[in-house]
Amino acid sequence: MKVVNLKQAILQAWKERWSDYQWAINIKKNCPKGATWDYLNLAEALLEQAMIGPSPNPLILSYLKYAISSQVSLLKVHAFDDFSRELCVKSLLEIMDMFSYSLSCQGKAEECIGLCRALLGIVVWLLQGCAWYCEKLREPGLLPAGEASLSACQERLESLLQRTKNRALVHIARLEEQASWSNVEQALIKLVENLSSLSNQTLSNKLEECISLVKSIPQMVCIQCDPPVQTTFPSVHAFIMLEGTMNLTGETQPLVEQLMMIKRMQRIPAPIFVLEVWKACFTGLIESPEGTEELKWTAFTFLKIPQVLLRLKKYPQGDKDFMDDMNMAFEFLLKLTPLLDKADQRCNCDCLSLLLQECNKLGLLSESNTANLTGYAPKLKTAENANIQPNPGLILRAEPTVTNILKTVDADHSKSPEGLLGVLGHMLSGKSLDLLLAAAAATGKLKSFARKFINLICSVCFCNVLAKAASVRALLFDISFLMLCHVVQTYGSEVILSEPSPSGETPFFETWLQMCMPEEGKTLNPDHPCFRPESGKVESLVALLNTSSEMKLVQMKWHEICLTTPAAILEVLNAWENGVLSVEAVQKITDNIKGKVCSMAICAVAWLVAHVRMLGLDEREKPQTMIRQLMTPLYGENTLQFYNERVVIMSSILEHMCADVFQQTGVSLRPAVEGQEPIPYRSLLPARQPIRQALQAQFRQVLDKGWVDSRTLHLLESLMHMGGVFWFTNNLVKELLKETRKEWAIRVVELLYSIFCLDLQQVTLTLLGHILPNLLTDPAHWHILADPPGRALAKLSVWCALSSYSSHHKVHTLARQRKRQREDIEDYSSLFPLDDTQPSKLMRLLSSNEDEPVVLSSPGDRTMSSSLSASQLHTVNMRDPLNRVLANLFLLISSILGSKSAGPHTQFVQSFVEECVECSEQGSRGSILQFMPFTMVSELMKLHALAKPKVVLSITDLTLPLGRRVAAKAIAAL
Repeated sequence: MKVVNLKQAILQAWKERWSDYQWAINIKKNCPKGATWDYLNLAEALLEQAMIGPSPNPLILSYLKYAISSQVSLLKVHAFDDFSRELCVKSLLEIMDMFSYSLSCQGKAEECIGLCRALLGIVVWLLQGCAWYCEKLREPGLLPAGEASLSACQERLESLLQRTKNRALVHIARLEEQASWSNVEQALIKLVENLSSLSNQTLSNKLEECISLVKSIPQMVCIQCDPPVQTTFPSVHAFIMLEGTMNLTGETQPLVEQLMMIKRMQRIPAPIFVLEVWKACFTGLIESPEGTEELKWTAFTFLKIPQVLLRLKKYPQGDKDFMDDMNMAFEFLLKLTPLLDKADQRCNCDCLSLLLQECNKLGLLSESNTANLTGYAPKLKTAENANIQPNPGLILRAEPTVTNILKTVDADHSKSPEGLLGVLGHMLSGKSLDLLLAAAAATGKLKSFARKFINLICSVCFCNVLAKAASVRALLFDISFLMLCHVVQTYGSEVILSEPSPSGETPFFETWLQMCMPEEGKTLNPDHPCFRPESGKVESLVALLNTSSEMKLVQMKWHEICLTTPAAILEVLNAWENGVLSVEAVQKITDNIKGKVCSMAICAVAWLVAHVRMLGLDEREKPQTMIRQLMTPLYGENTLQFYNERVVIMSSILEHMCADVFQQTGVSLRPAVEGQEPIPYRSLLPARQPIRQALQAQFRQVLDKGWVDSRTLHLLESLMHMGGVFWFTNNLVKELLKETRKEWAIRVVELLYSIFCLDLQQVTLTLLGHILPNLLTDPAHWHILADPPGRALAKLSVWCALSSYSSHHKVHTLARQRKRQREDIEDYSSLFPLDDTQPSKLMRLLSSNEDEPVVLSSPGDRTMSSSLSASQLHTVNMRDPLNRVLANLFLLISSILGSKSAGPHTQFVQSFVEECVECSEQGSRGSILQFMPFTMVSELMKLHALAKPKVVLSITDLTLPLGRRVAAKAIAAL
């Protein structure tokens, strides 16, 4: 291979006066095969030889122009930095005019990256030239000529950077060569310093515009469209309703992140966003059922939401002050007089003034704004129930009380437990317990609260006490047991079971909760070994219960009694059914069970419920009679302290336990109270209506109303449990695809997104892994993907995908997701296989064997395959179900783009990618776009709506060298 000496070749061409095309022919003959002229630094060599004298050599300069116009070399002006030689500078500027308006490259990716580097070098050179001429204009005598040269540099810089395409290429080069971009920043600093000395104001303004263009390059991907003009956002309202109704115990940070995701995806202005949050809170307060649900909503509104907004304040807000946004939101809220009046009437207080005070305490509102808003707030005209203390005030006072109680329980009470008993007994009076639990749940202290009472039960069970303290010990055990059962029924067993015991051993109550306590959707086996303790203990307990003598409390180990009670009840029930015991004898036994310690009655009924479920309707009479006997309070003088208070909680617990069993036989546990549901949000499903009709009717009501209430959310959750996630998602997507009006389709998307948050992870897997592939691969379904429903479905899919992906890697678990455990990876291998059993349009994701770990080589060692994506180069775990579903979906989309047929399904793909670009930030590791194959970028450029530089920058991962090359090639070809 003959290597040419460029310098000698240039000198020979100059001596023999070769024409530009002769030069090209001769140099190509002697150039190494496969090497480009740019590789041989041809432009630099020609530039060096052309600029030797005071003026440029026209012949050698013609060679350089020919090389550039033939797209065989790039102009690398950084080699020339002597701006005092005006003729040479002028010649270079004229060469720039040849390509600045039609810059493109159809070559390989490396050549396109070379174009980016060259373009960045030209920007640096022009900025340095502008800074140099500005500095020289300070000297006298250079004004006309200096301004002309400065103006010439400014015009080329402006014409180069006005095109978005060129700025995008420079942006890629900035990431490729950080050192060169630092030269840009230094030149900018120098130019800004000398700009003030310019006497020509017009030229100065033009230079400032150029400086702004250069400074905008790093933010190219962050620039988003204008916010929408709509003033209501049902998605925020519905999501807050969902959280307030079902997830009071959830951690604050996941709620904040989800709200920020909704705000960013829909580009909601901050004041309107905060207004929607408050509107939903007031709506929840107004429509919540009396009792526990009302207290939960009060705690959510007055304790949790202010903390959520405080964390939102810490997120970057741009140039705006969050306190101003809060003030504006409250000003908007003040105009909703009917809403405020109803809330005040329901809560029997001035709700808005209390909220303003809380926000002021947290620094969300200034003193002046708080005073102004309080002055404008409508005052509560009449106190209809002056004797009833308002719940908001009680909740706000309960919050510090929870902290004090936790400290009290932590103290050492081994010598004088009576003090602790007094505190616990006071908690049971009236609605104190529900107030404290709601305050603890809203402030994230409920798990700690429950854990301390679990530990208290353990300490009571295994301590030796004197006879006089035996009753205190029994009461401490009983009250703690009752409170924990109440917590489980009100807030879910996850509050207790989500965190393992610090000691490593499973405490008694957790064992009983898992094995013995009936819950919604939980099936218990009445013949489980946990219900069959030692026969000797059972016989002793039965004998004790069957006698009229007093139970000797000092001899009792209460945890053993609770575990033995079910077997004793079985013996009593068998004896009654076989005629050994009379009804009066059974009544005496049940009176003994509930007469001292209510927890025994709970354990007995828990087993009876499990037993009744296994019986036919005609066999249930006697077990149900025993349940009623155990539920009826025993009023007498020989009961332990706080019996009346304990019986109230016991009755509530037993009623929740037995509701399903008694509903099956149509028998009520207690007489109905007019205007009050026996148990809120239970048995909402229509009795004789197919669940699909019920779902359709309920969703149509929601759509007509424009928002979701708490009752509807519980009904939808029941339908999802009954029909399954696929059935639920598929039927609601069908409702979306029926909408042919754009405005209504968008409203459906917002409402469905919030409804899907009932179980967003499972819904997203179903939507992206089953429903969309079925629609996209079956030509019979393509017609329903036409706009507007097709675009609306694309928007919904992207919203679900982004939200699920941003949250599913985090450890946070939602308390409301009391559903099936996450499936094993083996289950998902059959649902979303990576082998060739997939439909023909779903390409194989990875070439490695599924049993082998996915180990990816470096970008330099790997060729561009049809499925290679940024996620693989980041070594994302492809065994994760959501990652696998996203990767398969993008492979399907890539195959659709590569096919020869076009139609509504192609339009859906375009809408999907457009929504990804609009909603997500640059395609980095945190975005679903990282699962898009690199080869898909060139296919997307064939769609006119997506053939834009900013789209390319958004859909490619510019943190990767391969991503930058793909982006450079796509943009350079535009």
